[in-house]
Amino acid sequence: MSQNYTGSNSPLITTEPYKELPENRYVESVSDSRKVDESENNGGIQPFLNDQTTPTLSVADAIAQMLENLGVSYAFGVAGGAMASLWGALSNSSIEVLNFRHEAGAAFAATEAYFANNRPTVVFTTAGPGITNAITGLFAARGEGAKVILLSACTSAPQRGRWAIQETSTYTLPSGGIFTSGALFNYAITIESAAQLPQIFRKLALALAQPGGFVAHLSIPTAVQTSLVEDIALPQLDVSPFPMTASKEAIAKSVELLSSGPFAIWVGFGAHDAADEIRQLAEKTGAAVICSPRGKGIFPEDHPQFVGVTGLGGHASVLTYMEEQPPLRTLVLGTRLGEPTSFWSPALVPKGGFVHVDIDPEVPGVAYPHVETFGVRSDIKAFVKELLQQLPDAPHSPMSLPRPEHKAIEPAPDVDYPVRPEVLMAAIQKIIVEGSDAIVMAECGNSFTWSTHLLQFAEANRYRVSTGVGAMGHAVTGVLGAALANNSKAVGIVGDGAMLMNNEISTAVKYKIPAIWIVLNDARYNMCHQGMKILGLKGADATLPPTNFAMIARGMGAEAIVVVRESDIEPALEQAIASNVPFLIDVVIDADRPAPSGGRNKSLAAQGVKSSSAKNPAKQVSFPMI
Repeated sequence: MSQNYTGSNSPLITTEPYKELPENRYVESVSDSRKVDESENNGGIQPFLNDQTTPTLSVADAIAQMLENLGVSYAFGVAGGAMASLWGALSNSSIEVLNFRHEAGAAFAATEAYFANNRPTVVFTTAGPGITNAITGLFAARGEGAKVILLSACTSAPQRGRWAIQETSTYTLPSGGIFTSGALFNYAITIESAAQLPQIFRKLALALAQPGGFVAHLSIPTAVQTSLVEDIALPQLDVSPFPMTASKEAIAKSVELLSSGPFAIWVGFGAHDAADEIRQLAEKTGAAVICSPRGKGIFPEDHPQFVGVTGLGGHASVLTYMEEQPPLRTLVLGTRLGEPTSFWSPALVPKGGFVHVDIDPEVPGVAYPHVETFGVRSDIKAFVKELLQQLPDAPHSPMSLPRPEHKAIEPAPDVDYPVRPEVLMAAIQKIIVEGSDAIVMAECGNSFTWSTHLLQFAEANRYRVSTGVGAMGHAVTGVLGAALANNSKAVGIVGDGAMLMNNEISTAVKYKIPAIWIVLNDARYNMCHQGMKILGLKGADATLPPTNFAMIARGMGAEAIVVVRESDIEPALEQAIASNVPFLIDVVIDADRPAPSGGRNKSLAAQGVKSSSAKNPAKQVSFPMI
């Protein structure tokens, strides 16, 4: 039965399964009520517009309605005259439109909204600086594996090359990489005609159904936004997300390799939807479990088989395990093993190498090109389910494994000022992590290392950090998207440098988003300051003028409090969690407490960063330094 485009709310992505052919190709599955001759239905695509009865729509309206059917519920951006029609169409759809103060913040929020509710999100920008401002956030979305669609305006064809206001064309911006598919966008196109819409939305629907991230860019000239959609059948596809499963041969080889001796499991963020299966696999086989910084909580950190976090902010217990109870092989699940996760340390390589599972076939073997690696392309959940059926139970109880060790916090000095970061983290663990269900995000820099090293999570999808891009401002602004999409509190643990660079307090106030910012205020870019000192490099200035962030937040309409004493931390956190409005806690911390980021400094030294003085060579710091 055909459906009217303007009246249909049925989703483009449905629960009909994909069918895998022997050639490993996929075909679209069409429900019985919609099966028609392909010659009448454009290869299995059902017309989405009734040519006779549907009123004409603008391209902007058609795009908004198709995004609704793609499952988009939020659009984040900054408006402008060049995209006024598109902005209006989005605003009059069922999609919730949020106007941010900067396009990068909007893109970070869209990324975190996707991870909070697993639904694609939209970023909208005007021409020129709207697009270029958003690129950093979209770069992060691609690196994190989010599903985000950028809608941007560009200059209409008759005005190109004539110095239009904020001209956006090949005269002013490079087309390669911004308006074409490549390293930044999985798919990018400029819509010059309404006739392009059917194929564009077919591509979007199919791509969004695939595992992994997908970042697209639809650029719509101002004049095209208001042009009419007439006599065009926009497709409705019965497409459901489908798992990418490994071949029987790959499963059999994995079972053979992992059965030949003790193995460890290295969990990355790509395994975040397979938490239950990974726990069952570890308990069935007795395998020790380690995780990347982004993988915290996927395997419970309070589990006796959890050894520790690797990489930036990681635990020395991992190296103790590799030295004292080395596994024959390591099963790597959903991590690229890049510098933030491994520092490419040979100490983390087992004698028999890796069985490396990822949906991206280019990932296995890249981080450690000289290590024996059996690569498997598969969805992690589907792969682990196969292993659970085929691997034998452990013959005996697992050995006692090293555990992450945290130094006992020394008693507070007579004057508990300024706040020691480890004391702050202990309070966050008690009040936020264990006392609430809030999502916790950590900004890059020392906020990242303190949080990753000291906080412990027993559930997946409670902790978020960005490692590959690591842009300042990601957590500061991304916390809005996480709180909104998860319909709950979200907490950003951030530095003062990031808070000064890009914050969306005003946006949170406007939309009453229950975001919480905990600002580590030390008047420095402190990872840079401490790192330069450790590396023996002198002369660079990483200090900042002291800033009262609570005053700034209150000036924007949020609630805020300054904490200068350790005894005031827990009451401040409790007040923030109880509040129904955006809340900022400005914590004046001890800037001289060394953060657990020594592995990063050692990695920099290994890459050629050296002391400016021959008499003071770069200090080689053990991984990690606490």
